[in-house]
Amino acid sequence: MIDIIFGPDDLTRIRFARSPLEELVHSVPVLAGTRRPLVHRPWLEFAAPRVTGLDLRVLLALARGPRIVPDFLAPPPEALTGNFGHELAAIAATPGEVVRTSLDELRTDGELPAVLRPLYEDPDHELPRVVDTMAVYWRAAVEPVWPRLRALDDADIAHRAQQLTTGGLAKVFDDLHPEARYEVDRLRIDKPLHSARREAAGAGLLLVPCVFAWPRLLVLHNEPYQPTLTYSPRGIGRLWTEQSSDASAEPLGDLMGRSRAALLTHLDLPLSTTQLAAYLDLSAAAVSQHLAVLRRCRLVTSRRSGRWVLHQRTSLAEELLGTGVAGTAVTASPEP
Repeated sequence: MIDIIFGPDDLTRIRFARSPLEELVHSVPVLAGTRRPLVHRPWLEFAAPRVTGLDLRVLLALARGPRIVPDFLAPPPEALTGNFGHELAAIAATPGEVVRTSLDELRTDGELPAVLRPLYEDPDHELPRVVDTMAVYWRAAVEPVWPRLRALDDADIAHRAQQLTTGGLAKVFDDLHPEARYEVDRLRIDKPLHSARREAAGAGLLLVPCVFAWPRLLVLHNEPYQPTLTYSPRGIGRLWTEQSSDASAEPLGDLMGRSRAALLTHLDLPLSTTQLAAYLDLSAAAVSQHLAVLRRCRLVTSRRSGRWVLHQRTSLAEELLGTGVAGTAVTASPEP
């Protein structure tokens, strides 16, 4: 469990921001195949050929962690509208000791991945190389779709800002993510493998929507950074529909309806009814009706987890979607 404790001043320092750097960082494991939601398949088909030959080993080792992404790799944006060049400059200016401290958190059984050892031993020399790789990767894979990502992130920020105005933090976190809940003077994030407590102490809270974070909730709680939550914006189900139709979901949509097919493509990991409603821009009542039909057809299972009921597609649904053979992984050079 991660607790972020708020004082009176913190509630006046809640802000939102969008970050092209966050989108870049969280797209890397999606593209490389270590985390591959079906919903992003159209982007994968577009981006994979464009990064062929690019050495992503160090960037992937930094971004792929199932539990931790190093803090220096995606520092909180200073302004509402994050500027990619400024964000890269902030990474390049990271002191060597800060880089080493962040990398220490990636150790497994005391060992750092071999590909990251040069960065640990000489961050002043190696960090500019990481930044250069990020710049090339951005131009090839993310910048061409940034207007689409930005539009979705901006729409979500507008929606959350209205929630904050009309219902306060409790309203904002009602459907943000099942792992986050607001309790009087604190934000509690249910991360079973983490145990941390951060006194915001006037730093407030930053909320950053990120398309490629889907469906995870990421937390930056270490000082001196502002406490930050990176979450999935609303409407992801429609993000790529104008760019490309998913080859597996399209015929399934003809059979059972577009909304039910879209629900199945999103349920590779457990999600709540309110999350699905937000991602697909449907009412919670409509989602509940579709889920009831899918359960009766043995395509979806539902289970209670704390205050949430989480839904996930079954192996039969996997076969219908053809996800067992979906996608083409980006080939990375083997580690030495």
